[in-house]
Amino acid sequence: MAEPRPYDLVLFGATGFTGGLTAEYLARAAPEGCRWALAGRDERRLAAVRARLTRIDPRCADLPLLVADAADHRALRQVAGSARVVVSTVGPYLRHGEPLVAACADTGTDYVDLTGEPEFVDRMYLRHHERAVASGARLVHACGFDSAPHDLGVLFTVDELVRRSGPVARLSVEGFVRVGGTVSGGTFASALTALSRPRAMARAARARRAVEPRPKGRLVRTPTGLPHRSRAARAWAVPLPTIDPQVVSRSAAALDAYGPDFGYAHYAAVRRLPVALAGLGAVAALALAAQLPALRHALERLRKPGDGPGPEQRARSWFAVRFAARAQDGRTLLTEVTGGDPGYQETAKMLAESALCLAYDDLPPLAGQLTTAVAMGRPLIDRLTAAGLSFRVLPTPPRTAPGR
Repeated sequence: MAEPRPYDLVLFGATGFTGGLTAEYLARAAPEGCRWALAGRDERRLAAVRARLTRIDPRCADLPLLVADAADHRALRQVAGSARVVVSTVGPYLRHGEPLVAACADTGTDYVDLTGEPEFVDRMYLRHHERAVASGARLVHACGFDSAPHDLGVLFTVDELVRRSGPVARLSVEGFVRVGGTVSGGTFASALTALSRPRAMARAARARRAVEPRPKGRLVRTPTGLPHRSRAARAWAVPLPTIDPQVVSRSAAALDAYGPDFGYAHYAAVRRLPVALAGLGAVAALALAAQLPALRHALERLRKPGDGPGPEQRARSWFAVRFAARAQDGRTLLTEVTGGDPGYQETAKMLAESALCLAYDDLPPLAGQLTTAVAMGRPLIDRLTAAGLSFRVLPTPPRTAPGR
């Protein structure tokens, strides 16, 4: 029998902005007896984080500090081998993330992160999924605002529709995202990295599609859609080119409850058309600037990793994601997931609760690269609900079917 590992959780990147918020959340929410540690490359800064956590809970004074650089394969393997679950907040993940994923896949350690970088997720599948299956590791990317509320929100919607009126032969769901908040330097750097590599991202996606098994006898679609006025969202719907539809589609491919023919389209919900058009223009301009190294480096200097909004600004921030489901037989359902500051407070909460869910909850015996819906599903929804997020069914007014 293998010796028990000394830690239930290790938080890697605790000295960063979101890493620090995740550490603070764990200091408040980790259950009695949870054995956890802080990890990063600078022991002095780790000690400063621990001192801050001690003011939240005096027991944090004894938190172990594990020193490891994101590029030190030997040290990362030691960190991964010491824990049941490793939480990573060190991005951009394309630059810094792979060695820790590899260490977790090799040592059979569960892993969660908050990446929203599609190329990184695809490359980790190609390079480490099979090894994780063999070792028993669960590699769960995108456990923050990208993409937990969207992935779990669609799962909640499908479960509610099936529970209320039985399975469906063909189902389409539209997600409409509204946010009030700002981004950190780390998130901005990750977005610029992704926008600067469209060809590499496309190549990684094609390579994954060539080897990833497809569901037998079932169809999963992720139509891009067009900008339109949505009655369900009560707003203009603008296609949102994030990782979220890809995550939802992988959950749908893995879970039979989504039915034999499932489609998901993902939009930003914008109240006024001029604002929607301005947003499209801003994304296009940022994507263009990201192709030019000099402009990209100048943009990166505007917000450095570790920068982020203060407590008052985070307290005013919020998000709401509405899901409109329509079955081929005419059944409809409207649901919504809501919470506070999406990029930081709630992302830290989602990430920490994902790790705690893997460490403590009774989950399906799966391994490899998984989504939040597949790896954790309803237990994680229950955890997030208890932690203050809202998953609810909305009344469907007459003639408010999703779409145009």
